[in-house]
Amino acid sequence: MVVNPTELQNNFDKYLKLCKIEEVIVSSNGKNIAMLVKYNEELLTNLYKEGVVCEKSLEYHSGNTKTSYEDFLKMKDASDKHYEFINGQIYLMASPSYTHQKIQANLFLIFGNWFKGKNCTPLVSPFDITLTDYEDNKNVVQPDIVIICNPEEMLDEKDRYIGTPSLIVEILSKATRSRDMVLKLNLYMSSGVKEYWIINTFNKEIHLYLFENNEISETRTWKIGESAESIVFKGLTANLDDVFSI
Repeated sequence: MVVNPTELQNNFDKYLKLCKIEEVIVSSNGKNIAMLVKYNEELLTNLYKEGVVCEKSLEYHSGNTKTSYEDFLKMKDASDKHYEFINGQIYLMASPSYTHQKIQANLFLIFGNWFKGKNCTPLVSPFDITLTDYEDNKNVVQPDIVIICNPEEMLDEKDRYIGTPSLIVEILSKATRSRDMVLKLNLYMSSGVKEYWIINTFNKEIHLYLFENNEISETRTWKIGESAESIVFKGLTANLDDVFSI
């Protein structure tokens, strides 16, 4: 992102934290004059050796340093990129692949047709969902698909959703596989989500987790040639041949 020197000076702490995730470029009179980036000792050593004065942006990896929910909101509001915030860690959302987007579109079409005329509606990312776990910690995620019910009752004055989805779908990728299968599963289980679908793009399977009282009460798995069926929404089915049709 690009800021002017005055903005940087007045909000230096905010941009110092933001540069851990993306480059902060300082521009004056239409010219870029400086850049804040996350400190990297190995890169810095190489730059000195090579006499290089600039480098491509570094990929952000969530480390051990915790960030408060309030600081995350400030950083998020100062950027046009998409982030998730889980257990005090910030994750930069990467651009999805064609396969990911096609599967998402296939499933969203199935959901959209089934929920037509009902009081629940499917939505796709990017769409912020703020979840509060059993320890009252706030987390912000952008699931691939969510099913929200009575949406008109769950919007704040800024038209942002403040409820808890009944069903959440995540489509696995190499970059998000562990996060979707471990971190998010635990988060959704502890935050009041009723049903969680994991779309395994590698094995072409759909895994369903039903949550009750902050625990997994039931699991189901379907493979190609079978149809996944929701437990919470009776009659909602998705044929895996249609879901994985590329």
